Amino acid sequence: MQLENQVTIITGGASGMGLATVMRFLTEGARVMIADYNQATGEAALHEAIEAGYAGRVGFVRTDVAQEASVEEMIQATLRQFGRLDVLFNNAGVGGAIGPLTETTESDWDYTFDVLAKGVFFGIKHGARVMQSQAEGGVIINTASIAGLSGDGGPLVYSAAKAAVISMTQSAAVELAASRIRVNAICPGFIVTPLADGGNAGATQKVFAHSQPWPDYGRGEHIAGAAVFLASSDSAFVTGEALVVDGGLTAAGPELSKKFPKTSGRNAKVSGITKGSTGDAPEIRRLDRD
Repeated sequence: MQLENQVTIITGGASGMGLATVMRFLTEGARVMIADYNQATGEAALHEAIEAGYAGRVGFVRTDVAQEASVEEMIQATLRQFGRLDVLFNNAGVGGAIGPLTETTESDWDYTFDVLAKGVFFGIKHGARVMQSQAEGGVIINTASIAGLSGDGGPLVYSAAKAAVISMTQSAAVELAASRIRVNAICPGFIVTPLADGGNAGATQKVFAHSQPWPDYGRGEHIAGAAVFLASSDSAFVTGEALVVDGGLTAAGPELSKKFPKTSGRNAKVSGITKGSTGDAPEIRRLDRD
């Protein structure tokens, strides 16, 4: 097992890529704290892991990554239950602001950046403090996106936030290298998750399977496998990297606005923010356009 007794926090761990990573890390021998904004899905994920035979090696703490005090409590809850911290996967996310940039409000921007960028910063900050105090190194993994690598890879604000995550990853990797803390990012492509499929997984699978050169749709397990690699000693000399997991999508060019014209780019027919699997309702405004 590649992660034997490694204490890991996975934010956004109650569904999608996060839950897939929780279960994979547990099979690899890790002890895992599931952190998620959604209390109901968090408790369900905990129950699933316990039913799978991982009682005593898994916990859950409700966490709002956009609030620094909540992130601090997430870290402390992990220390109380497991005694240390070896790996932190800053994975929590939302779809965030959608629609044309000219219709995007300040609150749309703030909500998106608070969760996707500031939340990652808080995780790096407080995770690094604990790892430095332990003086044994550690691993921090951040979920970025192919949207942060080029134009037209995602909605504007989401893309900007994910680009910020990639930049933070590189800067933190340099600053924390002397403490033997490795910091890397994963850039998923089109992955079928509750956040992405809007409750229609079957239709999303069909669309995503034809959205990149590789003939299958992306699954949470694909991201979990990349996270295991980055958390394990197999990547001992890898830091400051943004690992793309996208079935060749960026190699071909995302052109998101052509694939999803109703929600992305200047011709979008809606504006507002989506909130993924948080349990909070989206705030979508229909635009008056033919």
